[in-house]
Amino acid sequence: MSYEVVIIGGGAAGLSAALMLTRARRSVLVVDSGEPRNQPAAHMHNYLSRDGFSPLELLKHGRAEVEGYGGEIVQDEVRSVTRLDDGFAVELQSGRVTAKVVLFATGLVDEVPENLRERWGRDVFGCPYCHGYEVRDQKLVVFGEEKKVALVRQWSADVTHVESVDGIEVVDDRLVAVISDGARILADALVYSAPVKPRDEHLLALGAETEETIAGPFVRTDQFGRTSVPGVYAAGNVRDPAAIVIVAAAQGAQAAGMINMDLLTPAG
Repeated sequence: MSYEVVIIGGGAAGLSAALMLTRARRSVLVVDSGEPRNQPAAHMHNYLSRDGFSPLELLKHGRAEVEGYGGEIVQDEVRSVTRLDDGFAVELQSGRVTAKVVLFATGLVDEVPENLRERWGRDVFGCPYCHGYEVRDQKLVVFGEEKKVALVRQWSADVTHVESVDGIEVVDDRLVAVISDGARILADALVYSAPVKPRDEHLLALGAETEETIAGPFVRTDQFGRTSVPGVYAAGNVRDPAAIVIVAAAQGAQAAGMINMDLLTPAG
C-alpha cells in the first residue's frame, strides 16, 4: 500500500496531524502501537475545553475524526523505516507500506522504577502542571532537582525534598508515605522526576540529527517539525520532552501544515 503520508504514533500529535492532512485530502496512514505515554492517568489537564478529560477518550474521539475524513489507522509495530528513491518504505509487523513523507509522533518513555510504576500517573507523577492542582494543600514529597521544590510549593506549603526514594507505602489504594534513606515521610503524593527516553530509534537510523535538551539529546527540528532528513518530520514528545498534550497536538497540526505545503513542490 502506498500513501502520501505515514504517521508513526497515534497520540495527540499524530492524530492532530492526521486530522489536518486528511481534511487537506491527503492519503494518510497512522500506525500506532497502542501504548500512549499518559495511559496510566485517569485525566489530562490544561487542554482548553477538555480539562479533566480522559486521555484515552481523547484518542478515541480523535481516531473517529481522522477516520471520518478517510484516514486509515492501524495498530501495529514498526520494524524499520528506509529511504527509497521517491519516498520511504515502512516495514510493519503485518507488511510493508510506502510513503512520500513520514511524520514521527512516537513520543517518549518515562523510565519509572518498578516499585513506583503501579502508582505512576496517579499519586506518583512527574509533571506538577498536569497533576499538582489535584493534590493542592496536601503533603507532597519531591524527588529530583531541588529547584523543583519551589515550583511544587505553588500547590502546597507542605513539601519535603528527598535525595532518594527507596520505596512507598500504600494503604487502601492511596499513597500514605515515602521511604527515603531509612526514614518514613508522610505523603499524599510523590513528585518524581523520572528520566525520559525518546522513542527515536527509527529516526536515528535514518540519520536524523539531535540536540541537547533539558532531558538529554532529542531529535532536532525546525519550528515546523522538519528534521535534518528531507521528507522526515517529528512532532510531540519525540522532539520536545516538555510538550504537554495540548502542545503536542499543536505541534502535530503545525507539522501537518508544512508537510502539505512541502508535498506541493518537488523538493518536498
